Amino acid sequence: MQTSYSVIGGDRRQAELARLLIEDGKLVRTYGLDRWKPGGACPLEEAVKAEVIILPLPLCKGDGVLNCEQDTAVPTVDLFRRMRPWQRILAGQVQPAQRWEAERRGLILEDYFLREELAVANAAATAEGAIQTAMERMDRTLLGADCLVIGFGRIGKLLCHRLHGLGARVSASARKPEDLAWIRAYGFRPLETGRLDGALAPFAAVFNTVPSPVLDGPLLSQLPPDCLCVDLASVRGIAPADNVIWARSLPGRLAPRTAAAAIRDAVSYILLENRGDPA
Repeated sequence: MQTSYSVIGGDRRQAELARLLIEDGKLVRTYGLDRWKPGGACPLEEAVKAEVIILPLPLCKGDGVLNCEQDTAVPTVDLFRRMRPWQRILAGQVQPAQRWEAERRGLILEDYFLREELAVANAAATAEGAIQTAMERMDRTLLGADCLVIGFGRIGKLLCHRLHGLGARVSASARKPEDLAWIRAYGFRPLETGRLDGALAPFAAVFNTVPSPVLDGPLLSQLPPDCLCVDLASVRGIAPADNVIWARSLPGRLAPRTAAAAIRDAVSYILLENRGDPA
């Protein structure tokens, strides 16, 4: 018998995920994706009966509410109550509260965003989307522009390389000595994230990847008036201002099919690595 899948909630990348699974010959139901019409839409009561349930990235929007486009909010506690322990349930960026809810009901909830291959693919799409966002809003090229990337994790590294490839003069900030050493080794200008005061005057564009406050009002005032700030973090790292764009979830908005393919592959690996589970 063919394994059944449900894609429940999310944004356009989940809609594209449903389409890719259908193209792969899977039996797919969806809920909460009617805006993109990926096919197989059904009531939630039917969607939760599938053998493999794929929940969104991130799992929640707000406090304990499923990330979903439906007008009616779906608390995760209510969603989990409808599920059964034999089902394989996968989601992205699962918070401790939702993991505890699932465990309390005997559910196995796996976080596919913990897969390194997915995190890297997501970082690459985010870096590309950040540059697209900047180029659409700047009145100059990145060639020859002084750019600062705050944070040197996956996204920061890839973003620095892409900016450098476009001819930008790249500075990168980090807190850890080993990250600063790598910034120097790659040929970028190193700055300490906690010591940006007095070092911000040259930049035409600033990209933040750190999900905690790094640029407040006084620091923003040190940037040139026409400097564009693109905040990529899930939690604001740059204080709100006219020249600040909070560009969250860029893969889902700008490259949904690529992001969906990365999620599909991660889910496939998870299912294949669990013997006896549907693949």
